[in-house]
Amino acid sequence: MKELRIIFMGTPDFAVGILDAMYKNNYNVVAVITAADKPAGRGQKIKYSAVKEYALTHNLPLLQPTNLKDPIFLEELASYDANLQVVVAFRMLPETVWKMPALGTFNLHASLLPDYRGAAPINWAIMNGETKTGVTTFFIDEKIDTGAIILKEETLIDPNENVGQLHDRLMELGAQTVLKTLDLIAQGKVNTITQPNEDTKTAYKLNKDNCKIDFSKTAQEIHNHIRGLSPYPAAWCTLLNNGIENNIKIYDCNYTLDTHDLSIGVISIEHKMLKVAVKNGFLIINSLQLPGKKQMNIKDLLNGYSFSIDAKLT
Repeated sequence: MKELRIIFMGTPDFAVGILDAMYKNNYNVVAVITAADKPAGRGQKIKYSAVKEYALTHNLPLLQPTNLKDPIFLEELASYDANLQVVVAFRMLPETVWKMPALGTFNLHASLLPDYRGAAPINWAIMNGETKTGVTTFFIDEKIDTGAIILKEETLIDPNENVGQLHDRLMELGAQTVLKTLDLIAQGKVNTITQPNEDTKTAYKLNKDNCKIDFSKTAQEIHNHIRGLSPYPAAWCTLLNNGIENNIKIYDCNYTLDTHDLSIGVISIEHKMLKVAVKNGFLIINSLQLPGKKQMNIKDLLNGYSFSIDAKLT
C-alpha cells in the first residue's frame, strides 16, 4: 500500500463535496489549490471560492495562483512533495503541473466520458434529454477531458429532475468514486482504459445565447432545456405583454401533449395555470422571475400581475 500525499485542486461547491469526503476519510491532503479571489455582486466585494472557504475552516494549506506556470508557484507546489494530485472542477493545467507528482494527476468529471467533455456536463446531459449520466475519473493529459479512464459510475436521470438536484447526486457519487480511485492507486491496482478518438456529445460553456428558450421546439425539449438550467443560471425568454418586452427567467415547468391551432408562444391563463402554446402541446409554467423581482410561483404571480389577451413568450 502506497502512502499518498495529495494536492487537491478545485473551486466550486461540487469540488467541496469531494474534498470533504477525502478529509473525513483521513486522506493526507497536504495542500489545496483554488482560484484567486474575485470581486462579485453589486458591491464588488471580494468573494472566496467554496473550496477556499472549506480549506480555511479545516486549516488546510492553501495556494491561489493566478499563473500556473509562474516559477515561484511551481517551486512552492513542488515543496509539498506530493505524489498525487486530484482535480475537480478547476482549470486546464500546464504539463509542468500535471506531470509533477510520481503517481500522476487525476480528474473527476461529471459525465460518462467520452461524452460531454467540457465546462457544463451536468446541464447538457439534462438539456439534451439524456436518461442516464454519471461520473468518470481519469488521468489528465495534454487535452481537455481526454485522458485514460480509471473508473466510471452511472446513475439514471429522473424525467423531472433539475440540474441542481442532479448536481448534488453526482457530487455524492463523485465523492465515492474518488475514494475508490484513491484506494486503487494506493494499492497499485489501477487498470486504465484509453478513451476513443471519436466525435462525442459536447458540454459547451453556457452563455446567454444557449440558455435562451427556443419555443419552436417540442414541449419535451423545452421542458428539458428549462430543468437543465434550473436553478442556475436559469433559462430565459422574452415576454411580450401589454406592448412591453421584458426578459424573464423560467425555473420550473411541466407540459401536456395536445393538438391546437394557437400561435407558438401564445399565453393562456386557465384555472390559475399559465399555459404557453408550443407545436405539440402546452408548456405549463410553474415558477418564473420578472425583471427586478424575486422568483415566484405562478399562483402568487397571478394574484398581482395580469396578462393581456395577446401576451406571448418568444
